Amino acid sequence: MDCNNVFAPRGGKAELEEGLDFAPKFDADGLIPALAMDAVTREPLMLAYMNAESLRRTLEIGEAVYWSRSRKEYWHKGATSGHIQRIVEIRTDCDQDALILLVEQIGAGACHTGRNSCFYRKVTAPEGGNGAKLVWIDAEKAFDPAAVYGKA
Repeated sequence: MDCNNVFAPRGGKAELEEGLDFAPKFDADGLIPALAMDAVTREPLMLAYMNAESLRRTLEIGEAVYWSRSRKEYWHKGATSGHIQRIVEIRTDCDQDALILLVEQIGAGACHTGRNSCFYRKVTAPEGGNGAKLVWIDAEKAFDPAAVYGKA
């Protein structure tokens, strides 16, 4: 399936904001950010990027497929770990340059650190001239990443 047959051409502002054609806007590197969220709890699970082909594959198979910027390869979430993200719904923002994937997270967790979510710390404001700090909101690991990925 050719990506050109999946996505509509980008029209004007009114067409993008009010129309019903899906015309995602990829950045200069050909990528669009995709925030995966649990479809039931709405908890943010992870942020990744997609290119046109990974988005097309996601739509085709109903499971999240991303583009790994560091490895420069397609990344079918769960292919190694078994922690698949089954697509429940995909949303786009008003100008179609960002995505939210509402997913059913299958397996122990979404984060390569072994946690349910990649968003396991919160940022606190600087106090008394000290820099901003991080505070744990979910220190518990759902799985052992060394056992799953063979590395720490």
